[in-house]
Amino acid sequence: MNKALTSSFIVILGFHLSGTVTEPAIQSEPEATYKVAISFDRCKITSVTCGCGNRDIFYCAHVVALSLYRIRKPDQVKLRLPISETLFQMNRDQLQKFVQYLITAHHTEVLPTAQKLADEILSSNSEINQVHGAPDPTAGASINDENCWHLDEEQVREQVKLFLSQGGYYSSGKQLSSMFAKVREMLRMRDSNGARMLTLITEQFMADPRLALWRQQGTGMTDKCRQLWDELGALWVCIVLNPHCKHEEKACWLRQLKKWNDMDVCPLEDGNYGNDLPNITNALPQSNGHDSLVRPRRTVFTRAIEACDLHWQDSHLQRIISSDFYLSPACQRDGESLLFNSQGQPLWLEHVPTACARVDALRSHGYPKEALRLAVAIISTLRLQQQRQLEIYKQQKKELIQRNTTTITNLEGWVGHPLDPVGCLFTTLTEACHVDDENPMEVTESSESQRPNYQHVCVPNDSMENGESYLSLALEVALMGMGQQRLMPEGLYAQDKVCRNEEQIIGRLQELELDAVLVQTLRKQCILLLEGGPFSGLGEVIHRESVPMHTFAKYLFSALLPHDADLAYKLSLRAMRLPVLESSAPSGDVSHPHHIVSVVPSRYPRWFTLGHLESQQCELASTMLTAAKGDMLRLRTVLEAIQRNIHSSSLIFKLAQDAFKIATPADSSSDTTLLNVALELGLQVMRMTLSTLNWRRREMVRWLVTCATEVGVRALVSILQTWYTLFTPTEATSIVAAAATSHSTVLRLNLDYAQREELASCSRTLALQCAMKDPQNCALSALTLCEKDHTAFETAYQIAVDAASGGMTYSQLFTIARYMEHRGYPLRAFKLCSLAMSHLNLAYNQDTHPAINDVLWACSLSHSLGKNELAALVPLVVKSVHCATVLSDILRRCTLTAPGLAGIPGRRNSGKLMSTDKPPLRQLLDAAVGAYINTTHSRLTHISPRHYGEFIEFLSKARETFLLGQDGLLQFAQFIDNLKQIYKGKKKLMMLVRERFG
Repeated sequence: MNKALTSSFIVILGFHLSGTVTEPAIQSEPEATYKVAISFDRCKITSVTCGCGNRDIFYCAHVVALSLYRIRKPDQVKLRLPISETLFQMNRDQLQKFVQYLITAHHTEVLPTAQKLADEILSSNSEINQVHGAPDPTAGASINDENCWHLDEEQVREQVKLFLSQGGYYSSGKQLSSMFAKVREMLRMRDSNGARMLTLITEQFMADPRLALWRQQGTGMTDKCRQLWDELGALWVCIVLNPHCKHEEKACWLRQLKKWNDMDVCPLEDGNYGNDLPNITNALPQSNGHDSLVRPRRTVFTRAIEACDLHWQDSHLQRIISSDFYLSPACQRDGESLLFNSQGQPLWLEHVPTACARVDALRSHGYPKEALRLAVAIISTLRLQQQRQLEIYKQQKKELIQRNTTTITNLEGWVGHPLDPVGCLFTTLTEACHVDDENPMEVTESSESQRPNYQHVCVPNDSMENGESYLSLALEVALMGMGQQRLMPEGLYAQDKVCRNEEQIIGRLQELELDAVLVQTLRKQCILLLEGGPFSGLGEVIHRESVPMHTFAKYLFSALLPHDADLAYKLSLRAMRLPVLESSAPSGDVSHPHHIVSVVPSRYPRWFTLGHLESQQCELASTMLTAAKGDMLRLRTVLEAIQRNIHSSSLIFKLAQDAFKIATPADSSSDTTLLNVALELGLQVMRMTLSTLNWRRREMVRWLVTCATEVGVRALVSILQTWYTLFTPTEATSIVAAAATSHSTVLRLNLDYAQREELASCSRTLALQCAMKDPQNCALSALTLCEKDHTAFETAYQIAVDAASGGMTYSQLFTIARYMEHRGYPLRAFKLCSLAMSHLNLAYNQDTHPAINDVLWACSLSHSLGKNELAALVPLVVKSVHCATVLSDILRRCTLTAPGLAGIPGRRNSGKLMSTDKPPLRQLLDAAVGAYINTTHSRLTHISPRHYGEFIEFLSKARETFLLGQDGLLQFAQFIDNLKQIYKGKKKLMMLVRERFG
């Protein structure tokens, strides 16, 4: 409530509290007063009415204000007997006066009712006279009547319907979660409305129109929606496991659950529709395993239906939950017993998730002590099983390691399980250790993110080892559950849930302050997990389809590092593996022929969360690299683990970048050991991606050169010498060698002359090797890199010339030719131009081709070199270029200046302009005229009237070219006459031709 409400005129009449609540005026609203009435019975509010008219599942602010006033200021509230007692004390006159005054005060509202009642009372055979006494709304209920909190059922339906209709919004999900929390709160208060409210919620969930749509389309529901359905299913398990519910109640729930379960739209437990993969998740233990091949339809209600078969009558179970000191007699401890361990502590040998569901039910229904006792018995059982499995494994260890295969004893993983057994035990145990804050009512924004305050509370049972605390048991069971070797479940949702649940448990573990007692628990359990066989996901040999332990190991590494670094590294290095990517599926696991995994051994598992798992593997590696900074031996071990286990190049590149950043802090000198690790990882990435397409490749190559530069000149020399194992020829010349010989590298490494020469020499060798391997893409870079060494430069040039007749394109040859001219080698440039021209073919209509500029430049170059060079190039131009406008452009340029203006030593410039009637220009003129004639005929074949004007302009340009020859005028006149004759059918066009050209 954000406004100060005041209550007045408060009176309690029997079991009826009434009063007025005033809301003070605020800027936009005046003061408002509301009449509130509350009926109560045995400490519960059974009905409420308020003049505000606000409807909600929970009480309005005015009802809350009146209730709080009564609780905090009981002495200021008038107490009255129920109205029936007061009336009993009145004589006839007083009663008549009372009724008449009451009717007068409210005559508009009650007069019709009063008259109706009077008529019925005066009629001897009326229904009202058949009943003894009269109702009293202030008298409360009979002792045998059911008493439960007021619940506005219609409002519950409306709210749930509204929140579901806003399916995509975050706030609606939060609202529904808070409604589930309200159900749990009701259960804890043992309010019978809890189950009723959950029924109303479920009815609305089942009526959600999206269910039919999702089923029809075969698509999965949104993650948030799936989580809400899971919560719903788990809550029903909790409801039916109420240890004190009546048999009739349970039968009623079972009927209701089966009805929902049988509906087509009922969501399946694993989140899939129509998934026909074999089932690997059995809830409560089924029959032998063969039946599980035919996958039973398991909905979100299946576990609750199965839980209806469970009861609490077992005498051993009753003793466990009713006493902290239930132990076996000392004389029985020597013999094996299924009820107690060797210390005499009771065991509870039920399917673990089912046993944990019992714990959750006890806790949720307001039996916290009983829940704790059962949780302790479950942990004693898990310890014993862990111990026995370890003993069995030690006997088979040699054989298993030789075969390098193992089986998984857990058909159903506890992490990501619908009933969240690990989370349930952890919560039950830590709640017993929670230290309440001094001001629990004060909830500030910052306090939400503060870690809970826990203290060690000893387990009362004296025989628990070393007077253990519930807190150390909570840590132990979380480590046991997280470290359990388990199969990756089927389907995206189930796999995603494993990751999510894992992160939730780790989040809870990180809230624990690790003191000496908890560190001891941590070390002990980690050692057991490392030694463990099939029960441990951190054991020496694991099944290839086991859920990886990277996320868990990252937590363990950080927690153990300050206390036992050797154990932290040993454990995390073991966890680095990802067997599903490292090995092919086994040919068949014959040791457990009934085991479901063996049925489809060659199937590559559909691991939908593989990307996430690989990134978690990378996070673990990064955490170890960071911690190992400066420790050569540890870094080497971590590096080997990365190289052996990580199969994604982009993740190894990320690790290399991380290592580089940590190794080169801005405020201090570089760490050489870690820098070398970064380089080695970078080199691995180069080798991995050399023959595969990778969009980040260019970025990776540039980064590697930066890293090698940071390591030093020897690293640069090494990558230049072994370039062919790391880079493509283009990368090696254009990025690597160019950077190694750049001015910035010389300055960065402060290189002396000998070192500069060594890098330059290596770069030249690399350049020539690359030019030989890929001349098309590397010849130009090779020439650039070899500029300062005459022999190498000549070799590079010869490679380019030799390649010209092969795979070089005219574009590549023109580019190298321009470079040659720019460097002062015009004759070599001319040679390359001539070779380029032989690769080119310009059609008559390609007057905007990108090569035109190169052709014009080549002609200009040959013209500047002299008549001989121009004479050599013209036949090549005539052969390659059939575009009239380009040919006439070349011709015009050649007639403007005399050839031989390049100023080549030993050459004399004649100074005379060349004639178009003599070679070589005559050949060019004939080609241009011929091209205009051919193009004209081609254009006229398909010409439309809208292009006539454009065509006349084209003929004008043709005329200019014709006129460059001595007999040009006559030749053009003949050409026009010819056109008039051949195309006389195009009358309008020929009229235009006559108008312009006669």
